[in-house]
Amino acid sequence: MDVLSDVLAAVRLTGAIFFDNTFREPWVAETPKASAVAASVMPTSQYVFFFHTVIEGSCWAELIDGPDEPLRLHAGDIVAYPMDDAHALCSTVGMRAKPDLAVYHNPIDRQLPYIVNDGSGAGTCRFICGYLGCDIRPYNPFIRSLPRVLHGRGTAAQGWLIDLVHHAVSETQGPRPGGEIVLARLAELLFVEVIRQYVDTLPAESRGWLSGLRDPQVGHALRLIHGQPLENWTLESLARAVGSSRSVFADRFAHYTSDTPMLYIARWRMQLAARRLENPAISIAQAGAEVGYESEAAFNRAFKKLVGLPPGTWRKGRLALAAVSPVLRSRPD
Repeated sequence: MDVLSDVLAAVRLTGAIFFDNTFREPWVAETPKASAVAASVMPTSQYVFFFHTVIEGSCWAELIDGPDEPLRLHAGDIVAYPMDDAHALCSTVGMRAKPDLAVYHNPIDRQLPYIVNDGSGAGTCRFICGYLGCDIRPYNPFIRSLPRVLHGRGTAAQGWLIDLVHHAVSETQGPRPGGEIVLARLAELLFVEVIRQYVDTLPAESRGWLSGLRDPQVGHALRLIHGQPLENWTLESLARAVGSSRSVFADRFAHYTSDTPMLYIARWRMQLAARRLENPAISIAQAGAEVGYESEAAFNRAFKKLVGLPPGTWRKGRLALAAVSPVLRSRPD
């Protein structure tokens, strides 16, 4: 079981490339908090954040309000801001320009991305900007383990990543059937590669869900849980399966995930159930049974306790969103 892939699929990681920018020095592109434009650019996603990829030249990337040092980005580099921080890309550190929120919307008369070309020559920087969206409710253990800034380097060792970037650029040169879906999948691939780079560089003493994937015992337990989510797991059976005592395993699991093993399992089952509830052909009782609950009443109690809403109320909200969003309505179950 590839736990990261399982989680990203269940929380519906979705990408989009919105802007293909070419600027000459001096220049600045300030980006607002993603929450300010999320409803316009990715209305079906519960959580949205920005990423940028440099195609040609170099630039600086910095948080508008934060202690992090500015990042120098070069061709092939990717930077993402998972914690909803406003930020700027610029030719000189400290440059600012108020973002125009009106440009952040899905066009109905053209294909994405929007192309902005301010010329060419010395001092030119070209970069693409996009969004990544995902569900964070009922449960997304992945998103909270990310840092404020993710920086993926397009080094020689990551030649295939640079190839992906250039392929993304070729798709922006002219509208082609299926172009937006190609760009969306490329955005997701680029982000996953950045995550893999990030995990590889985490110090041994780091905490968080992503670090837990590398831990021999916790990573093993997560593979078991995600591989067999309906198994009647107990603290004792999981500890035994990973070769640990109950107390040591429980402490280690909580150290990385901030949850007890049993609470993690319960929350993950609710995430799976929530996806099933979006299918109107599946009854609430069926959705509960598919995640291990023998009665509808027991499932109702557990869902409300862990999610904060009864499953019927949750379903109504998601179906109401689907009714105004063809993207969500047509997504295969």
